[in-house]
Amino acid sequence: MPSATPQPVDTTLTSAAIFLVFTLDPGEGHDATVRDLCGDLSAMLRGVGFRIPDGRLSCVMGFGADAWERIFRGPKPRELHPFRAIHGVHEAPSTPGDLLFHIRATRMDLCFELAAAITARLDGAAQVVDEVHGFKYFDARDLLGFVDGTENPVNQAATEATLIGDEDPDFAGGSYVITQKYLHDLKKWDAIPVEQQEKIIGRRKLSDIELPEAAKPSYAHNVLTNIEENGEQLQIVRDNMPFGEVGRGEFGTYFIGYAKSPSRVERMLDNMFIGNPPGNYDRLLDVSRAVTGTLFFIPTADFLDAAPAYDATAAAPADSNEDTRPTPAGSLGIGSLKEEA
Repeated sequence: MPSATPQPVDTTLTSAAIFLVFTLDPGEGHDATVRDLCGDLSAMLRGVGFRIPDGRLSCVMGFGADAWERIFRGPKPRELHPFRAIHGVHEAPSTPGDLLFHIRATRMDLCFELAAAITARLDGAAQVVDEVHGFKYFDARDLLGFVDGTENPVNQAATEATLIGDEDPDFAGGSYVITQKYLHDLKKWDAIPVEQQEKIIGRRKLSDIELPEAAKPSYAHNVLTNIEENGEQLQIVRDNMPFGEVGRGEFGTYFIGYAKSPSRVERMLDNMFIGNPPGNYDRLLDVSRAVTGTLFFIPTADFLDAAPAYDATAAAPADSNEDTRPTPAGSLGIGSLKEEA
């Protein structure tokens, strides 16, 4: 049997993106609305993207833990759970989120058109609780002036870092993603000498060359986010994007990290917010404040295509071990908050 087709979690970086997070409304029937959208999403993507063939339009759809149980009412991915707030030297809040749409393209008009179509389909069933329009900033830099994403794995390494395998065979080909919205105090950051900024990040600001290990402080961002297990680096794929509103004085980075296990990202965040050892936290957080935190499971594209065929009212009895998830053909049976926060 051929492997299921993953959603495009490891798409190469683009110049535009829209991140949409929805919460489901209470009431009957809304789960069916979402499942219908799942089945139609690939056709909507083709319809919008066909007009600009070189626009590289893509969309990843994810589900929060509560939404998964409500919409599919069957076994759920082994490591799917709500985002866990972190209370350390700085705080990483957990915020509502049932559905995630990560829309990417080389042009914002493509992203905007697909985002509008998705939102229209969910009208009356779900509410947008966070919407971020990201853009490429010069040579893939964040608004702090440093290149972001240099150490992303590529090709086979990206696949191995992001896609579930035999560790959860019923959901093989799926992935997890954690998102956070960070707001930067640029006045405070710009007052820090560049040499000290480089030590905080662990890289040269202009050249993007990594500092020698002996020159990196233990609190450097790229030291604390480097996770190893049995001598092997546990990688993730980041597709962070800058965003902001100049008139509101809002400047930020939307963090989005894909991995085959959410524990990889969680360990990085623990190191950043609590410290490794505790108290040796990421000094970047002195100028960058997390205001959202969500975790989603990304099922395969085959799962999404078959989702409308599943009858949520026909759940198995409580004492039954029967798997009630859809089994798509050819698959494994398995892709302003500034003040208020």
